[in-house]
Amino acid sequence: MAFGPHLALGTVLSDPQAPGPGVNHTRQCVTKYSEYLIFQNSLKMNVLHMNYIDPNNLMFEEIKIFGLPLQPTILTVSVNGVVQNSPHNISYNPSDKVTHVTGLQLELGKSYLLEWNQELNNIERFDCHPSPNATQEKCEALNCIWNPVSTDNVPSCYYPSDYGYSVSQITYTSSGLSVNLNRNGNYVNRAATSTTPINTLRLDVTYHDNNMLQFKIYDYSNKRYEVPVPLNIPSSPTSTYENRLYEVAIQNNPFGIQIRRKSTGTIIWDSQVPGFTFSDMFIQISTRLPSQYIYGFGENEHTTFRRDMNWHTWGMFAKDQPPGYKLNSYGVHPFYMGLENDGNAHGVLLLNSNAMDVTFQPTPALTYRTIGGILDFYMVLGPTPELVVQEYTALIGRPVMPPYWALGFQLCRYGYKNDTEVSDLFEAMKTAQIPYDVQYTDIDYMERQLDFTLSPDFAGLPALVDRMKKEGMRFIIILDPAISGNETNYLAYTRGVQEDVFIKWPNSSEIVWGKVWPDFPNVVVNESLDWDTQVKLYRAYAAFPDFFRNTTAQWWQREIREYHTNPNQPEKSVKFDGLWIDMNEPASFVHGSVEGCRNTELNNPPYMPSLESRSLGLSHKTLCMESEQILPDGTPVRHYDVHNLYGWSHVKPTYDALQSTINERGIVITRSTYPSSGKWAGHWLGDNTAAWDQLYKSIIGMMEFSLFGISYTGADICGFFNDAEYYMCVRWMQLGAFYPFSRNHNTIGTKRQDPVSFDEQFENISRNVLNTRYTLLPYLYTLMYEAHVHGSTVVFYQFDNNLFFNLNS
Repeated sequence: MAFGPHLALGTVLSDPQAPGPGVNHTRQCVTKYSEYLIFQNSLKMNVLHMNYIDPNNLMFEEIKIFGLPLQPTILTVSVNGVVQNSPHNISYNPSDKVTHVTGLQLELGKSYLLEWNQELNNIERFDCHPSPNATQEKCEALNCIWNPVSTDNVPSCYYPSDYGYSVSQITYTSSGLSVNLNRNGNYVNRAATSTTPINTLRLDVTYHDNNMLQFKIYDYSNKRYEVPVPLNIPSSPTSTYENRLYEVAIQNNPFGIQIRRKSTGTIIWDSQVPGFTFSDMFIQISTRLPSQYIYGFGENEHTTFRRDMNWHTWGMFAKDQPPGYKLNSYGVHPFYMGLENDGNAHGVLLLNSNAMDVTFQPTPALTYRTIGGILDFYMVLGPTPELVVQEYTALIGRPVMPPYWALGFQLCRYGYKNDTEVSDLFEAMKTAQIPYDVQYTDIDYMERQLDFTLSPDFAGLPALVDRMKKEGMRFIIILDPAISGNETNYLAYTRGVQEDVFIKWPNSSEIVWGKVWPDFPNVVVNESLDWDTQVKLYRAYAAFPDFFRNTTAQWWQREIREYHTNPNQPEKSVKFDGLWIDMNEPASFVHGSVEGCRNTELNNPPYMPSLESRSLGLSHKTLCMESEQILPDGTPVRHYDVHNLYGWSHVKPTYDALQSTINERGIVITRSTYPSSGKWAGHWLGDNTAAWDQLYKSIIGMMEFSLFGISYTGADICGFFNDAEYYMCVRWMQLGAFYPFSRNHNTIGTKRQDPVSFDEQFENISRNVLNTRYTLLPYLYTLMYEAHVHGSTVVFYQFDNNLFFNLNS
């Protein structure tokens, strides 16, 4: 018999002298008559012989104890109060709650008492106070346990083992299940706030396909924001029980979801850990992981392709932030690939667009924290890394197919003084016989950085573009989303106002004004002044298009089409072949708006994720979070919820406008991305620095974006910021010649770093390696096609038995 919540089972009897079938028969007889009683942290066991005379010294050598919530430690075995000194080993599986004790010598006819302690291992602590400056008072106010330790990064404040929700009802169907959840009553807060957990929730699990499932946790009593990004899921589930690669179990006290790979029994998701919280402005869920081998999450600069599980937290919130360690950058990709210890692979997407962070700990486990929306997870089962990417891109959309010319070498810089400088570069590249196919201009070509205008210094650009194209070249221009509102005759703005395309304050007709690149008219910029003073004195008020609106897509397309083919002044038509969209996080040079923000809680939420500007609020260098946007169906949404989707919403209207304008395949390059952005655009890794470590990290960045379903990627060759050192730039040209998106680009005020800017030796090296690239273009183009049609990787990784990776492109 067994008492209490635990069960014990004697599993092995051994005969050291005569192992074999006869012993197995005896084992069954003896085990039948064993008795055990389980008390708190102890097991009393009577090994009965029932008058059986044992000639072979049969004894129990191992037992399994089921259901212990923590790993047992310091186990002792005693007979009649005397502790035995026999050696034994303890192993514990936290997912199954199974304790396996081996090395025992429990003889027949004796009574034993097994006693142990249960202590929470440091790596099993789940942080209850992820904000800075935890104290005992703050910790205990959260109903959590305070116990500081000297070990670095181990949380001092952690959740009790039963903190979370319990299961009240489960409904099963052939295609999934639904579960009603109730908040554990021991931890109900008295004062209701935006971080007070919601008492009743629902979990829906849908078996969409044999290799893909969805599990979604939400407040079924109140409608909440959900991500409006469409995914490719079957209209009705197509999986069958016999062919599914997974099975799902629901656990209680506390509630958790367990997903197991059928073929191996490996548990690849196990969220029955303390700390699950679901409130209006703070949601947290943790899961154990099957191994230490986790890849993905972005956009962040990572020092290795595999994530470091030693208590690292990474923030995700789209930001005009150049690459840097632990700094959240331009896009958001809450997707990871996990390798199981046997080499099988799976992928997990959290479809949530609010600001968030994710913590890795050596359990191994990870914790998601987001400040809005719902929890909407999608898992693909692979089982190979390549299949994971194929299944993930089948879900979010296959990568765009670039035109063949877009695989050629490309040149750009911010700081071209005039169109003559661009023309001279083109001629110098031809003279040096260095192959390249695409030339860019940055915001220099515009009048005062106004979209859809032409600077007097670039009056000859339309004719130059026409001439270059006749010689087989292609041309790409940059466009930013922000539109100046301080002009007297600026069609992009006046037509935008007429068509109501700009983001406004909630319940208002007032535009939310920021500042980006456009200057006021009739000013002379004093560049000796500090940046903030220049912004205050010279930058115009900028309106931000709401690209969710259908009318905005139509307005944007008209402006692009008329810049390409000017209906009033044909000589000013710029016959571009692709579009480069920048600053679309969206970035602003003021914080929130020129007049500040109006909602303190949304811009400085109760929990601020671990972001680059954690102490400065969400509106730092972007819009106010209360700014209102309108979804295509007319639903108003807060920028707080859709900020991370701004670049995503910008990409498709740009791609559609480009295709309809040039009537052939072009290419769009975007800075800010979200899952499925790769359907319409490529991505460069942002404003990197001319440094050796940035050269190395570009490989990691490309591999991650290959995971994210954006195949057409690369970094600014030789670096964007700072002067490029000669030898480093040589090496970067040699590496960059094999990027899928191969472009040399740097910023204003730095030295030139294009292939004809150094010396003859640099030209020779560049020519040789680029000629090699061009011989491989048919292969690269085929890889792009395979990615577009089948979801295969272009920058890909090969895992061997030691889980190293190699880069091939």
